Amino acid sequence: MSADRPDSPSDGPSGRKGGDGPDPAAPGTADDTPPPRADGPPPDADAPPPGGDVPPPGTDAPPPAGEPPAGDGEHGKRRWSPRLTLPGCWGALLLACLSFTPSLLPRGGVLQGLIAGISGAIGYGLGVVAAFVWRAFADREARPAARRSWQVLAVAAVVLFGVAFGLGQYWQHEIRGLMGVTDYNALTTVACPFVAVLVFWLLLLAGRGLRRLYRWAARLLGRWVGEKAAKAVGWILVAALAWSAFSGVLLAGIVNAANEAFSLRDTKTPEGVHQPVSPLRSGGPGSLVPWDTLGYQGRAFTGSGPTAAQIGAFTHRAAQEPVRAYAGLETADDTERRAERAVADLQRAGGFERANLLVMTTTGSGWVDPAAVDSFEYLADGDTASVALQYSYLPSWLSYLVDQSKAREAGRELFDAVYGVWSKLPQDHRPRLFVAGESLGSFGGEAAFSGEYDLRNRTAGTLFAGPPNFNTLFREFSDHREPGSPEIEPVYREGRTVRFTDDPATAIPPADRPWDGTRVLYLMHPSDPIVWWSPNLAFSEPDWISETPGSDVLGSMVWIPFVTFWQVTADLPFSTGVPDGHGHTYKAAYVDGWDAVMRPAGFTPQDLERLKEIVSPPE
Repeated sequence: MSADRPDSPSDGPSGRKGGDGPDPAAPGTADDTPPPRADGPPPDADAPPPGGDVPPPGTDAPPPAGEPPAGDGEHGKRRWSPRLTLPGCWGALLLACLSFTPSLLPRGGVLQGLIAGISGAIGYGLGVVAAFVWRAFADREARPAARRSWQVLAVAAVVLFGVAFGLGQYWQHEIRGLMGVTDYNALTTVACPFVAVLVFWLLLLAGRGLRRLYRWAARLLGRWVGEKAAKAVGWILVAALAWSAFSGVLLAGIVNAANEAFSLRDTKTPEGVHQPVSPLRSGGPGSLVPWDTLGYQGRAFTGSGPTAAQIGAFTHRAAQEPVRAYAGLETADDTERRAERAVADLQRAGGFERANLLVMTTTGSGWVDPAAVDSFEYLADGDTASVALQYSYLPSWLSYLVDQSKAREAGRELFDAVYGVWSKLPQDHRPRLFVAGESLGSFGGEAAFSGEYDLRNRTAGTLFAGPPNFNTLFREFSDHREPGSPEIEPVYREGRTVRFTDDPATAIPPADRPWDGTRVLYLMHPSDPIVWWSPNLAFSEPDWISETPGSDVLGSMVWIPFVTFWQVTADLPFSTGVPDGHGHTYKAAYVDGWDAVMRPAGFTPQDLERLKEIVSPPE
């Protein structure tokens, strides 16, 4: 029998794999063939060696070049940490180093470590994607990096991170000097690299977990649909699951927990505040709004403020006791009814009979900056009435992220309720109607108006401080500013109604043009992250960075994709933790701001300086 017959045991489906010798089963060849071994067939000189293309039975096939070894796979021995790639590590190193560049506010070591870790994780992902794209164009598979390449990375990491860390400390020192910040914690500075590494690994492990989930979903779907469809649907499912877990579980859980915590605080009364004994305040005698429904911030608003005697001592003129009306979340079930109750109480206290009426939109928790209302009352000799309402339990920065619709509704309902009563009064018996709001309060305050002419026609003046970047009118006025005017101090339609300034004590641009009739003034510091934060920071450079920086922003601040977004995001919770006149702290500026908007008579620059010390005493 011929050795190359079709049914020869040495023939495989892809051709002959054995030698050219005689077939051991052929007649007359038994003496030339060694007996079969007890443990299997005779060795074949051309058979693939162990670890070749055909793995031994019971083992996994080795991965292709550039892939993790079997110990890192689904069926192999698990590693204690995910395998890293060289391109990803270079991306992580570069973005982590760039995260030390200056932002708007001074940062502590822990916060800087958080930013560096997030930036490093983003850089790692970008490095991996860049390598994948390059290999696709080069039409080759991934290859393991040489030991020397890792050594170069290690040396570069020590040098670059050390230089970036040192420069970062220098820039932070300069920022603290610009703002007069003296606090410095060396321990948190030392902890910065460790925090960065921890955050990086946590984010990387989370990403790898999502990738494993995707692969599992793709394999499962592959039983019923094609491979490409299974991969596409798998990615969609995992992305939707991750987003749902973040927004519906994690974020919602944080918001619900914060609501519970701050709702308990809302039942308390600030230290030193007592229920008013004046009928001119909500919660006082004869009030339509019970004291225990005002909430923490409402009790602070109606239970404090300057008296007629204090105002008279400052102005050296006869003064009146201001009217203050307020409605808390417990006052009524919905925003419209709360606004109606607040306005009814305002009317009961004689608020519409005063010379000046202020509609104040609060921040989320119902907070009203005392400096904003106190300045208004002092400059009007107490002949004022102010009204506000609460729409959330959450503090300002958290309301800023999740309660925007409530702020819009509160601002619109409150102004409309006030305007409904005010507009029916005889023209010669109407008070001058003003609007104000800080931060999210400015967002709600804008909601009642359609634009410049609406503000001009329905108010006697408006003062907004620290407007969030997403404010509709603020963005309209800023985006359509006159060519050549900077974003940090834009000029809109020759400044005929709307103007912007960092320091209202100086000439408000355009100083050489008339500012007649209703005045609308925006106060915004160049270093206020709430004014400048936007999701667009991740992908595009804003004008306020490319232009000449403001007085309290370092000229060395530059825009870096993704990095700048996280830097300014991290500034948000700490925006009020800087001295007055910087960040999101507006106190003394209200004195000059109201002086510019109201144009009261009889106050000298020295008087205004004295008033600043009253509403914003030095610490």
